[in-house]
Amino acid sequence: MFNKNIKLIIAIALIAYGIFLITDRYVGNGIMLILLSTIFIFLYFKNELILLAFLKLRKQDFVGAKKWLDKIKNPKSALVKKQQGYFYYLHGLMESQNNINQAEKFFKQAVSLGLSMDHDMAMAKLNLAGIAFSKRRPQEAKILMAEAQKLDKRGLLADQVKMMKEQMKKASMPQQHFGNRNMRRR
Repeated sequence: MFNKNIKLIIAIALIAYGIFLITDRYVGNGIMLILLSTIFIFLYFKNELILLAFLKLRKQDFVGAKKWLDKIKNPKSALVKKQQGYFYYLHGLMESQNNINQAEKFFKQAVSLGLSMDHDMAMAKLNLAGIAFSKRRPQEAKILMAEAQKLDKRGLLADQVKMMKEQMKKASMPQQHFGNRNMRRR
């Protein structure tokens, strides 16, 4: 809800006032204010609107997630670089249901800004591979899929990668033309 710089200013002010209270013999109140400042420091690195959008996406509520993300008007000034990546990543996930051209743009922005979790980066690259494959760019799809496999250290996306590889094999196999059955008997 607050700009990232305002969150830092509030955290610094709470820490300073907490230290003042500790030196003024109000130790309990000072410690409580310092602990309260950790909330603002946490929200500096993890934006509350993006967290709420993630919760809505877990429930498959795309409309609710979009509503939370739309509250972020200017992601460049309101979010840290990694949060911007997640902002575009979430937009890409939502747009992949409707418009793959727009989804591709969002996923590319997310990958260029970076995501803090390897499996999120792997998922973004796997989605980009699927989009590239659907746009008949198999070489790019193979490269992106290989990158996604390297990033997926826990094997969470192994089934999706396997399924996409099978689809790519089916698409790359030449169509066998079976002539007239009578021609084979001769």
